[in-house]
Amino acid sequence: MRELLSELNEWTRSGEDIAIATVVETWGSSPRPLGSKMLVTRSGKMAGSVSNGCIEGAVFEEAQKVLKSGQPKIAAFGVADDVAFEVGLACGGHIEVFIQPFGRAQQQVLAMLNRDEPATLRTNLLTGDAEVVEGTPQGTELAKRQGDVFVEPFRRPAHLVIIGAIHIAIPLHRLARLMGYRVTVVDARAKFATKERFPEADELIVAWPDEAMAKITVDNSTYVVVLTHDPKFDLPALRSVLQKDAGYVGAIGSRKTNQNRFDALRKEGFTEEQLSRVHGPIGLDLGSRGAEETALGILAEITAVRFGGSGVAMKEVRAGS
Repeated sequence: MRELLSELNEWTRSGEDIAIATVVETWGSSPRPLGSKMLVTRSGKMAGSVSNGCIEGAVFEEAQKVLKSGQPKIAAFGVADDVAFEVGLACGGHIEVFIQPFGRAQQQVLAMLNRDEPATLRTNLLTGDAEVVEGTPQGTELAKRQGDVFVEPFRRPAHLVIIGAIHIAIPLHRLARLMGYRVTVVDARAKFATKERFPEADELIVAWPDEAMAKITVDNSTYVVVLTHDPKFDLPALRSVLQKDAGYVGAIGSRKTNQNRFDALRKEGFTEEQLSRVHGPIGLDLGSRGAEETALGILAEITAVRFGGSGVAMKEVRAGS
């Protein structure tokens, strides 16, 4: 719902009757992932997408029926090969869309999103009953179906914290901003953490890592990258973040460098479970050592962790997985 926040705020303020359609099941080559949404108002307004165009018209008609009856329903659509090809699919697919009036639980989630508070919406697809739970689970932030219950985590906006304003951090902060992350750059060295070097950063903090992290809200929407490669920076950074529930923690350096860090942290009482959360050496292997490629590999690994991806080549991914 976050991507439809502006429409929801505008339409609820104006008193529109809204139906919300959500992709709750897919088979084959589906154009949109689970949790994709489309909004339809009684007056005929539309926003969002459940199929990149091929079934939106049918969903609109079903949504009008739901608004008239007040009863939620599951609508199943088979995407034929010729239609699928027109929207960029090679082999069709099947989609189930849950359509329901925008009710009290959805209003509660909307209010929490407007306050940047994490929430999880659990909807019974048989009855339409929904409950809102504060916070979101660890792991992927994608929606999932558990039997007849559809679970949708709504995290705070993704926040990348870069500790160490080194040369790799420059392309990394630009890539992250391009992908919609809020970016904070932390370094105790004022000559490194400058607006000239990091013009697209949302926040520059000139402080020691532990001091900076004490001021930053860290939860599973926070992705922390330690790039300093210096124990007097690395260890305070890892100490501060491993005691919190960050969505990702990565540390640059060789296997030997990371092993030395882990040995030092073990002696301080950190557990194997805590240390296993550190991605180090950091990033995916893209076969290059340039700053831009290294930054791309780091953000690629964060993306895989964030959305539950395997990080392997698409041709190696089993069909339908």
